[in-house]
Amino acid sequence: MLKILLLFIVLIAGIVLGPVLSGHQGYVLIQTDSKNITTSITGLVIMFLLLQFLLIFIGWCYRRLKSTSTSTHSWLFGGYKRNRARSQTKQALLKLIEGDFKQVERLITRNIDHAESPVVNYLLAAEAAQQRGDYLRTNQYIEQAAEVADKDQLPVDITRVRIQLAQGEINAARNGVDNLLNHAPRHPEVLRLAEQAYSQSGAFSSLIDILPSMLKAKLYSEEKIHKLQQQAYIGLMNQIMAEKGCPGLKTWWKDQSRKVRHAIALQVSMAEHLIECNDHEAAQQIILDGLKQQYDERLLLLIPRLKTNNAEAVQKALTHLLNQHGATPLLNSTMGQVALHHGEWASAESAFKAALTQRPDAHDYAWLADALDKLQKRDEAAQTRNKGFMLTLKRDSDIKA
Repeated sequence: MLKILLLFIVLIAGIVLGPVLSGHQGYVLIQTDSKNITTSITGLVIMFLLLQFLLIFIGWCYRRLKSTSTSTHSWLFGGYKRNRARSQTKQALLKLIEGDFKQVERLITRNIDHAESPVVNYLLAAEAAQQRGDYLRTNQYIEQAAEVADKDQLPVDITRVRIQLAQGEINAARNGVDNLLNHAPRHPEVLRLAEQAYSQSGAFSSLIDILPSMLKAKLYSEEKIHKLQQQAYIGLMNQIMAEKGCPGLKTWWKDQSRKVRHAIALQVSMAEHLIECNDHEAAQQIILDGLKQQYDERLLLLIPRLKTNNAEAVQKALTHLLNQHGATPLLNSTMGQVALHHGEWASAESAFKAALTQRPDAHDYAWLADALDKLQKRDEAAQTRNKGFMLTLKRDSDIKA
């Protein structure tokens, strides 16, 4: 482009200066009915160039005037409303922080068509109306936001599900979450809403399915994800127990992976269900297998509730735990309760006394007194019951204080 411009300048210079330098400028005759205009070629070229510059200048002035007129028109008829809408949106956000939802809705909906992002205004208005309990306006704002959003419906759908959860429309929220997961399966807010919808609707299988995505999205810590997983499995177990009974639950348990069957919290829940079904043999097997894998007091607390004829296996497991982990108060107390249930009064006495030596406990005092009664140690039994009674009174007074 620069080369063409230079060539054009050289050409004009040659036309103008050539005749001057050579002394032969020539002339140009322009004849009309009443006039004859004579000029040199050089003068004609100069006038032509001046005319071109004049036309360019007139065009620039026209474009400038048109641009100024458009800006003025925009400022007069649109700019004021846009500025007003922007100011009202800022005021509405401040009122939102203050919790004045009535003012939020009033400010956010004024000049909403001139707002920078009408979708956002409609969604904020829907949130404010929901907080006020005006569900009719809430739904109206959501629908208006959907119309304005055109193809970008994700924010609208997320807000709709959030409001449905707040209003207690759990089934509708669950359907909305299912659709959202199809379009945005790893969106953090979608996953968070899905967790709430599935938990509240009892869709524990669906909740378990999205936990890996929640972990990848770093929505929560690994510890919290693990707790959610345990809660989901326990909820699922409760559902299976209610729908299919103990046989269905045992079949489901066998089909689970080793990782699931080795989770202590799930072993505890499974054993509790089996005890409720009076399937004490199966419950005992789960408890003892779990204690072999990991010493956990939650499993230990279930042993006294067992009613099985295989007391030897329980006592053997407790003795092994005692040798492996040492004499803990709970372990000694558990051994005492098992011995008490099977009429081994002397063993029960020894175990309860060992537990009480480590820490005082009203229940252990009562169980020890029962064992002493069976051993015909009446005075010692009475003294033991009195100690347990005094300990209970002391703890009650400490709680009231």
